[in-house]
Amino acid sequence: FFLSLKLEKKTKGKLQKQICQVVLDHFEKQYTAELGDAWSSVRDVLTSPWCWQHALLLNRFSPSPGLESSLAEQGYHPAFPAALPYLPAAFRCYSRTAPGRFPAQKHQPGRLKGYYLLNAASLLPVLALEVRDGEDVLDLCAAPGGKSVAILQCAWPGHFHCNEYDDMRSRWLEQTIESFIPDPLINLIAVSKLDGRQIGDLQPECYDKVLVDAPCSNDRSWLFSADPQQAVLRLMQRKELSSLQFQLLRSAVKALRPGGSLVYSTCTLSRAENSDVINLILSSCSNVMPVDISGMARAVSQEFTFLSGTQQHELLVLPEKGRAWGPMYVAKLKKVSST
Repeated sequence: FFLSLKLEKKTKGKLQKQICQVVLDHFEKQYTAELGDAWSSVRDVLTSPWCWQHALLLNRFSPSPGLESSLAEQGYHPAFPAALPYLPAAFRCYSRTAPGRFPAQKHQPGRLKGYYLLNAASLLPVLALEVRDGEDVLDLCAAPGGKSVAILQCAWPGHFHCNEYDDMRSRWLEQTIESFIPDPLINLIAVSKLDGRQIGDLQPECYDKVLVDAPCSNDRSWLFSADPQQAVLRLMQRKELSSLQFQLLRSAVKALRPGGSLVYSTCTLSRAENSDVINLILSSCSNVMPVDISGMARAVSQEFTFLSGTQQHELLVLPEKGRAWGPMYVAKLKKVSST
C-alpha cells in the first residue's frame, strides 16, 4: 500500500511539473468568468491526469470472446443506458468510475482491433447524430477516426465520407479505419483530404447527416503543452478558431440535404468556440433550426455531469472526479430548406 502511495505521489509530482502555467492562467481567467463556481472542480480534474478515466468502445467487426466478462470482473459496466432515445444494439461501450487505462492494442496491418479506448463523452456527438442504415453521412473533420469508427458501430451508411484536411492526421485516420473496419466495408468508405470549408460548395446537398467535430482549443492537452512558447502561440491563435469553426459549419449546412441534420462538437469549454458559433450560424442561416437533445442528456445524467443553463439543442459535459469525462460540447441542428 505504502509503495503504491509513493508511486502515486511520484506520478503526481512528475505530472504536476508538466502543467503549462501560461495556459492554466489563461483558462483560470476565462473559465472563472464563463463557468462560475463549476470551474474550480473542473480545473481539479483537468490538472490531475491520474484521476482521468477511459472507456472502451467494442468493435462489432472483431468480437473478442470473454472480453465483456473480463471487463465486468474489473468493475466496468455498460456506459450508456438502454433508455437512450438512440442506442443501436451493436453499439457497446464500457466504462468504470475508477481511474486508469485499459491496455491499448497496437496497430497490426491486416488485423482488426477488438476495442477503441476513448473519453466516453466523445461518443455523445455520434449518438446525437442518430445515423440509420443506408443514410449518406459526412464526417467533416474525421481524424483521428474514433467518431467515424463509432458511427460504423451504430449503422452502415449508404455512403460514408470521412474527410481530414491535415496530412499527418489524415494518415492517422486511414490507419484507424484500417484497424477497425474489415476490407469489404473499407471499400465503401471515401477518405479525402479536402478543405472542410469548401466541401459544401463542392458537394452541395449530398448528405443526410453531417458530423462537424471541429478543430478547437483542446483544453486537456493544451494544459500540458511541453513548450511554453508554443502554448503562447496557441493562445494567440485561439481567437481565430471560432471563425474557422463557423466556416466549417456553414460548409456543413450547404452539404446537407433539406431535412438532414448535423451535429457540431468540440472538446473545449470555451463559449466562443461553442454556443457563440452555434448562435452565429442560427442567426445567419435562415434555413437551419435547432434540434432538442435534452432527452439524450437526461438519459445519460447518471454517467455525465452537464453545465446547467444551456439551451435545449446543446449540452456541455464538465469533468468531475468519478465522472472525469469531457470537456465535450454537443449541439444539433436541422436543415429545413435549400436556402
